[in-house]
Amino acid sequence: MSTLSGRLGGGESRLASLADRLGVDPVRVLAVTGVAVVLLAPLSVLWFVSNVAGDPTVFAAIVVASVLGAVVVARFLSVVPAFLLAAGLLVGGGVLYVLTLPGGFDVVAQGETVVEDSISLLTGLSVIRIVNAGVWAQAAAPAPTFLTVYLALRRRYVLAVAVAGATLSVFVLTGDATVPTVLFGVLGGAAAVGLGDAEHRGGGLRAAEAVAIVLAVVVVVSLTLSVVPVVAGTVTGGGGGSSPLLGGEGGDGTVEASLISAGSNIGILGSIELSPEVRFTVTSERESYWRVGSYDRFTGAGWVRTGPSRPYDGTLQTPPGSSRTVVQTVRAEGPLDVMPAAWKPRRVRASDVPVSVTSAGGLEPAQSLSAGDTFTVESRVVVASPGELRTAGTDYPGGLQERYTQLPANQPDRVAERTARITANAQNPYDTARVVEQWLENNREYSLSVERPSGNIADAFLFDMEAGYCTYYATTMVSMLRTQDIPARLVVGYTPGQQVAEDRWVARGLDSHAWVEVYFPDVGWVRFDPTPAGPREAAEQSRIDTARDGGEQSVDIPDTQNESLTPTPTPPSFESADDVQNGNVTVQTATPDIRQRQLQSAAVNGTAAPAGGDDGGFSLPDLSREQMGFGAIVLFGAAVAARRSGLTGRAYREVWLRYQPRTDPTRDVERAYERLVYLLEREGPSRQPGQTPREFLGGVTDERARRVLELYERSHYAGEASEATADEAVDLVDDIVAERPALR
Repeated sequence: MSTLSGRLGGGESRLASLADRLGVDPVRVLAVTGVAVVLLAPLSVLWFVSNVAGDPTVFAAIVVASVLGAVVVARFLSVVPAFLLAAGLLVGGGVLYVLTLPGGFDVVAQGETVVEDSISLLTGLSVIRIVNAGVWAQAAAPAPTFLTVYLALRRRYVLAVAVAGATLSVFVLTGDATVPTVLFGVLGGAAAVGLGDAEHRGGGLRAAEAVAIVLAVVVVVSLTLSVVPVVAGTVTGGGGGSSPLLGGEGGDGTVEASLISAGSNIGILGSIELSPEVRFTVTSERESYWRVGSYDRFTGAGWVRTGPSRPYDGTLQTPPGSSRTVVQTVRAEGPLDVMPAAWKPRRVRASDVPVSVTSAGGLEPAQSLSAGDTFTVESRVVVASPGELRTAGTDYPGGLQERYTQLPANQPDRVAERTARITANAQNPYDTARVVEQWLENNREYSLSVERPSGNIADAFLFDMEAGYCTYYATTMVSMLRTQDIPARLVVGYTPGQQVAEDRWVARGLDSHAWVEVYFPDVGWVRFDPTPAGPREAAEQSRIDTARDGGEQSVDIPDTQNESLTPTPTPPSFESADDVQNGNVTVQTATPDIRQRQLQSAAVNGTAAPAGGDDGGFSLPDLSREQMGFGAIVLFGAAVAARRSGLTGRAYREVWLRYQPRTDPTRDVERAYERLVYLLEREGPSRQPGQTPREFLGGVTDERARRVLELYERSHYAGEASEATADEAVDLVDDIVAERPALR
């Protein structure tokens, strides 16, 4: 047994010996690593912000410089001056950020505004919504990075964790830190504090093993608590849910919930449904898309509206070009949290609730509308001919092009390359937009049943998906146009709905929609809709019929009962497809039967065929980096716990005892004898030092064991070993082992 114990032991001592040769304390290294993990949690949030709205290369350089600076000054600078230096970095970063704002230091002079903005951040305003968020991330990173690294190198682990944890807490309050990010930070902080204490007390690697076990338990408990509400919600009928740690989508949402109720952030989902409930009625001299809001910042996985809202205080700006007046009165048929109106609202003539104005000039209620509440809006709708749009040029107002051509830094280049090929013959932004619009309409199918892709949504829809719904179409079109430096934005709202009188329309939840607006100088924002209208309308009618047949509530009001939906008109089209071709622009089209397949599938199933090519076979789930990281922590902690409990040693000994790989006859006989000795020692007294093999086995009555001893003595002392004798020795020991129970 001593031979086997020598093989099993010594791992910890070898690691300690290696650390001594390298001149490092392994416990200290692990403690500093824990600090690094808790620091990486807030830095990952800032990295995301910088990737979406800034230059991640500059951000990385700033972080590296901060780390190197901390390494240098940690050798000679005491703690108090280091805190002062970090404060200077924080103030300097703030000054840098203020200098990039449109108002510059005038903003600082308005102390009340600064305080209000700070309070907004700490009460849920996402950093990604900040103007110049990329610069803000670069300005915010140096101070906590420098101070955390400095304190860790000075062995002030608790203070280091406090600084990094406070930074992470800010992003918890803003809502930018995800649950996995926070948990990683907590685990890193716990590891740093525990290992730091072990270092101060002179504890060795066994103390580090105890910390690893605790961290694994924390992860398992977190996963358990994350799963329980999901299971409970499913059992009680409260709807699906999702575990932010385990991943996966919860129950299906609706188009309306994912768009209209999204507020300042839109997360693009997978499969969704249509809601047939009536939301509002509109009395207007003209039909229109009833616009709710727009989004300017694309994160790769969703959309964000930057800038704060303000109270409505009078008239709003009109489009820079020609426009016509459209007055509409909207009546809420149930609770309503938005103010749909034709773009562009000029004035609120009347409203039962206070009104706010978004940073993009749209309207939103300061409080929810109740059933029966009304508001009247005067809008100025853009009027422009195709010729005017073609000759509008590219002399965009200051700052507009930069804001509305933003794309994530990590968006694949192939999106721009594909767009350039598709629009190669377009000579102006208008023709480019029309080509992209029609290409998407002709080359992708409409479906509400899709699997949400990982990574960049526009890239996935353009290259990997065959079908999607309006959010996918609009997101991809905006992204494609932005690669060509054409200002575009995602817009959400409602299509006109069901016309019930010459000047009256009824909008349901299923009329919620996403489309695109493109800016033209001296004209304004012009609507484009790349989503195929026919399949969408077929899906809507099918959902209405199903709801009526099932007796669902709030599907109709008296004016709509037993009436079929009137086809939603296409947006005001400045030219037909033939006009585009006459303008020397060629639109690539799909196979001839794609539109027929869309209509048939939508009418029968409510959606087109699901995207993707899954053949129904077994496939491994895609794991996120966070899930793999948590899994690694759990596995490592479980391995350490098994080692501490002796389970790994017993398992190894059992495998060693029951399975003998073959090498050469002499070694095979010796290995068979060692297995026999180990088995006998496990069941009786151990072999004593100086005791010969024959003396040790003298009291054994099993003839098989005595035969193995004879074969061993011939091999060891006389050098007589052959394939036949090796086979015999191994088989005899295998028979003896097979009679014994496992894992003793």
